Amino acid sequence: MYKTIGLLAHVDAGKTTFSEQLLYHTKSIKHRGRVDHKDAFLDSHEIERERGITVFADQAKIGYKGSTYYVIDTPGHVDFSPEMERAIQVMDYAIVIISAVEGVEGHTETVWQILQKHSVPTFFFINKTDRIGASVDRVLKEIHENITEDVYDFAESFNQGELDKGLTEFIAERSEVLLERYMEVGFDKQLWLETLKSMIQENKLFPCFSGSALKDEGIIEFFEAFDLLTKTKYVNEIDFAGRVYKIRFDDNGNRITFIKALQGTMSVRDHVSYGSGEDKISEKVTQLRVYNGQKFETVDQVEAGELFAVSGLSKTVIGDGIGALDEKTTFGIVPTLKSKVIYDTTTIHIKEVLESFQRLDAEDPSLLTHWDEHLQEIHIHVMGVIQLEVLEQVVKERFGFDVSFGDPKILYKETIETPVTGYGHFEPLRHYAEVHIHLEPTERNSGITFANVCHANDLSNGNQNLIRHHMFERSHHGLLTGSAVTDLRVTLLTGKAHNKHTSGGDFREATYRALRQGLEKAKNIVLEPYYHFKIKVEIDSMGRVLSDIQHASGTFSPPEMTEDKAIISGKVPVATFMNYSTEFASITQGKGTLRLMFGGYDYCHNQDEVIETIGYNKDADPEYTSTSIFCAKGHGYKVPWDQAEKEMHGL
Repeated sequence: MYKTIGLLAHVDAGKTTFSEQLLYHTKSIKHRGRVDHKDAFLDSHEIERERGITVFADQAKIGYKGSTYYVIDTPGHVDFSPEMERAIQVMDYAIVIISAVEGVEGHTETVWQILQKHSVPTFFFINKTDRIGASVDRVLKEIHENITEDVYDFAESFNQGELDKGLTEFIAERSEVLLERYMEVGFDKQLWLETLKSMIQENKLFPCFSGSALKDEGIIEFFEAFDLLTKTKYVNEIDFAGRVYKIRFDDNGNRITFIKALQGTMSVRDHVSYGSGEDKISEKVTQLRVYNGQKFETVDQVEAGELFAVSGLSKTVIGDGIGALDEKTTFGIVPTLKSKVIYDTTTIHIKEVLESFQRLDAEDPSLLTHWDEHLQEIHIHVMGVIQLEVLEQVVKERFGFDVSFGDPKILYKETIETPVTGYGHFEPLRHYAEVHIHLEPTERNSGITFANVCHANDLSNGNQNLIRHHMFERSHHGLLTGSAVTDLRVTLLTGKAHNKHTSGGDFREATYRALRQGLEKAKNIVLEPYYHFKIKVEIDSMGRVLSDIQHASGTFSPPEMTEDKAIISGKVPVATFMNYSTEFASITQGKGTLRLMFGGYDYCHNQDEVIETIGYNKDADPEYTSTSIFCAKGHGYKVPWDQAEKEMHGL
């Protein structure tokens, strides 16, 4: 039986130490490393050992009681949470580690939300019970209040498959069948155990254990219970399907694609397909690798349930389905900052810098490396300053040159508030394409969706698919700040092609112009990223904190009062609150708690100021224009957006 398990936590909760104990007890490593000794097995990168934090989601392979486990140790620092989410998509079970001293922290709640989004069954382990100030009961209460009410303390209630009365009743309360059975004939251990396994797998119940990873207390007891309470079922006798969860380049520059096999088998020299529609690619697998830390063994075949890596696939993207799986994973964690790459132009060529960052971009798609032709600059998207510090080291180690980064700036987005129809026509000599699209605003943080009501008599299915492809091939510039357009429903109404003159790229030009022409007619607004916050402070400090939130253009619900504390929840712009934690610690003298979670995009609180600061000129964007091009007497001529509609051929 194959099981992929992930270790997740807020930074410094003891996750990597926990993984060391797990590997040691299952005889996967001979000596237990420590983060502070810089010799932890899964913190194998020099950067991780120097900083004492996990940056990359690496994996180990262990055998235990007839099952093969793939253990993924994920980053706990918020700056590397996209790496964590990419690993979550292939986990069968997750273990969330929480410090018995610090309790549920902001990032713990973010981790929980992502696990729920990807429907990953979850266990909790309350760590550091040996420390002064540790309280398992307090942390359990915090889990109940902030994460889920369906958690139960298994530490004393579950022992080698035996359930105590309290746990028996807790399970029965969540199953009508069991409750009826319990009332009629009493407890049936086997039935309860099987039901418990299913309830855990279906995210209806979340076991919690406790101990100390550093002192090796409660680890093997936890894992024995974990092994008993988890199950997977993978089928080999059908077509292969897998999911790409990581991409790396080895020391020789070979692209290595990491895949979770969801069904079927794969052998060396098999041809596999990935991508969708016209972008579907079929390539031959030249090598299969099974990794354990940084080391790997080559194998001839892998089967369903395994984590493995392949060489030979040249254009895979993280989240891609492989083989019989077409569906691509979408990720919820998105960077809210962007930064300029700074390098010495006298000693290194721009092309080399760009190629290096494009390679990093394949490994971390959230970077969204962008070459700004107009400014002759490279920009990347980031989560925070720690990520930038790490990137400086990564570039130096891997590519051998120095870079630095400009101060991170907020990533804004744009959308529209009014529905419009956009028209684009592209007809210089010997080219021809026309596109009509309807644009309407959708709910916040829904991205761009596409609908099609175009009849095949007007435009071939191939050209219709081309238009759809061009809508999603890149982010599109808005009119106010040049930021990415989002929260739009785009409906293809109709279009026109020419049997002889329509050629490659014509529909890209017409689609972009139609989108831009529509934006010119709509009411456009700027969106900015927000935090959801949860603040707990002593009542004496409440007035000052509420004033700070209002000053930062945030909003909040009426505070909840406990004996001597106030709990304040609400949302606030990232721009005004991203550096508040230091001031907050000073105000509360370290006694308050501040939890910030990315809360998506909403109306920009200072739109006019942002527009003025960015200084984007919509009429001078080298990549976008709302002007259509028509042809008469063998010559192309331009028609501005406000006159183009009456010239369209398809109206």
